[in-house]
Amino acid sequence: MERYSRQIPLIGRDGQEKLASSSVAVIGVGGLGSAVSIYLVAAGIGRLFIIDDGLVELSNLQRQILYTVDDVGKPKVFVAKERLEKLNPNTEIIPIKGKFTMEKADEILSQVDLAIDALDNWETRIILDKAAWRHGKPYIHAGVHGFYGQLTVLVPGKTPCLRCIFPSKTRTEQPIPVFSTTPGVLGVLEANEALKLLLGKGEPLMNKILIYDGLIGLFEIVEINISPNCPVCIEG
Repeated sequence: MERYSRQIPLIGRDGQEKLASSSVAVIGVGGLGSAVSIYLVAAGIGRLFIIDDGLVELSNLQRQILYTVDDVGKPKVFVAKERLEKLNPNTEIIPIKGKFTMEKADEILSQVDLAIDALDNWETRIILDKAAWRHGKPYIHAGVHGFYGQLTVLVPGKTPCLRCIFPSKTRTEQPIPVFSTTPGVLGVLEANEALKLLLGKGEPLMNKILIYDGLIGLFEIVEINISPNCPVCIEG
């Protein structure tokens, strides 16, 4: 009660118990995933799957706030597990080191309430998109580039899928240039949308996409619609 005493007046004890019984998967624990994971664990979710194949690199430390110079060369998911458990030992952290394949997506999504796209490439996002639709699980998408970001909540049967929003194949620039604060802003917003969904509070960003421009402090919301020709939404 003391740990969550500042948010229980907002969500009630029942709300806190909802979070404690929830399971979330965060795919990618880089810049977006660091911010998402920290706030979900701090809020008191019961179980968190974290999936990433990478090792901590020096160039990560400008924006990936889960890591320090002592972690360079170590697997991200195991370092993240240790840090997150120190923040809140009541949350069960399940690290999965490896690529997010369709087989792994099916295994993980069958065990969670929702998933969070904290990825940096479109090929893996499409795997998540297909798996989420097949399992009927909501997920939150965010992407960042430079000072800019985008965010939306995708719910099978109620919103467009990722291919509806981005029907043409998107080329990913590697390495992606990212200002240090951009994934922090979008990651916190992803965590906020996830908590809203889990609690059934407020209005999630469904059928809308939020555009962020950090250079001028702009947040703009654009409405989006399901495409009648989308193979993912129609076939599942």
